[in-house]
Amino acid sequence: MGSMIEVRGLTKQFKGFTAVNDLSFTVNEGDVYGFLGQNGAGKSTTLRMMLKLIEPTSGEIVFSGKNIANDNNNMLRQTGAIIERPDMYKYLSAYDNLYIFAKMSGIKVSKKLLMDQLAMVGLDERHKDIVKTFSQGMKQRLGIAIALVHQPKLIILDEPTNGLDPQGIADMRNLILRLSREMGKTVIVSSHLLSEIEIIANRMIIIHKGQKIVEGKVTELLDPANTLVEITSVDSAATLAALQQTNWAAQVETHTNKMLRLRMNRSDVPQLVQQLTHLQSQILSVQPRHSLEDYFLSLTNNDTHVEPFTN
Repeated sequence: MGSMIEVRGLTKQFKGFTAVNDLSFTVNEGDVYGFLGQNGAGKSTTLRMMLKLIEPTSGEIVFSGKNIANDNNNMLRQTGAIIERPDMYKYLSAYDNLYIFAKMSGIKVSKKLLMDQLAMVGLDERHKDIVKTFSQGMKQRLGIAIALVHQPKLIILDEPTNGLDPQGIADMRNLILRLSREMGKTVIVSSHLLSEIEIIANRMIIIHKGQKIVEGKVTELLDPANTLVEITSVDSAATLAALQQTNWAAQVETHTNKMLRLRMNRSDVPQLVQQLTHLQSQILSVQPRHSLEDYFLSLTNNDTHVEPFTN
């Protein structure tokens, strides 16, 4: 499939502060595209520029081959979005909220269409209940129904799991996967829950201080052949000396008085443990650390020590 969105050299400045700095990336048709960055990295600012809520200082955004600065309505007609928490009429029912927003979008409204949308997000049995009684997860799902009512090609979700309990997070994850796999939607998801992006996204970008750090396929960026393995032992120096007698010596990346770090293929970890045991090294733990969380922190926060992570 071809590209749906191309962001080229996008920059946004606020009174001398650069929130987004020469940012470029591509979202392909059918992607679930993870948009990652720490607080203040420029994620929401970028998404707001894509939706024409704020104007860029420079750069361009191309949607389906057309610059949105010259053809803004085309993108808006084909895009549904939730930026932060969705605004709704809290004293009206879920059905009435959806009806109002559907009418505002200019589409032909029918009861079947609205009930089908509510069923898709699991709210058909609660369609008469007022929104004020809904949990945050239910409000998020209703927000997605509203964003989808005009049948857009692109869905933009800014922190869709904020404030949700574990069940709400799982429901949102499943809904996003359904949008992609069953309905063929292109989805951009901004999230701080890195483990969720690792599950749902096929491509991603990490930005830091408004700039792109890395972009690519999740499977390639998280290549198990490039796993960081942390070894703690009773005597780190003795363990390092033992490793010098093996083929693993070249894989040692760093070592301290408490820990050794090797860069290796994850599938070789059992053999490494077996050899260290044979050499009578007093191993306390062996931690393969190659998750999206590790990768994200290694790129955006090199000064912060990350404790061993277990999948």
